[in-house]
Amino acid sequence: MSQPDIVLPGTSFVDQARNNAWSNFRLLACCQKLDDAALKANRTSFFPTILQTLNHILIVDWFYIDALLDCGRGTACFANENPYSDITALATAQKASDQTLLTFCQNLTVEGARKRVTVDRGNGVLAHETAGAVLSHLFVHQTHHRGQVHAMLTGTLQKPPQLDEYYLDCDAEFRGTDFQELGWDGK
Repeated sequence: MSQPDIVLPGTSFVDQARNNAWSNFRLLACCQKLDDAALKANRTSFFPTILQTLNHILIVDWFYIDALLDCGRGTACFANENPYSDITALATAQKASDQTLLTFCQNLTVEGARKRVTVDRGNGVLAHETAGAVLSHLFVHQTHHRGQVHAMLTGTLQKPPQLDEYYLDCDAEFRGTDFQELGWDGK
């Protein structure tokens, strides 16, 4: 099955990476208001706690970004399934990962989006996918698990943050100082 043409990777993937980083920023800012007990309380979801789910989001980011950048860590990214027990340290690591992903997307060309990358699936299995397909998968993965954390937050004292806004000019009033805190100018 052939891949569909990739349209405007310089804008669509950049937009997705920015929205991804912004959503992670909002979600983690909310989670940082929770105490340790709330972060580690058992809840109904794919992963049993908010903190474990947030760690999963991050290490899967590391895994796919590693493949995109051809760094060679592969499944070693999963060596520690919960590398952060401190939410502030996790938020800092996620922000760094999001910036790496954003920079990759900002430098992506059409040819780069079509380039085949190797994804180590473990047990000696190597998959070969286009960078564009890996990026699309990564953004869906992030959205999926952020939704789980969002749902788990409803069982805490913190109101889940708005994550379904995009950065349209007409939504600027809802951004508050988020973009400034992320180090982005205006929009």
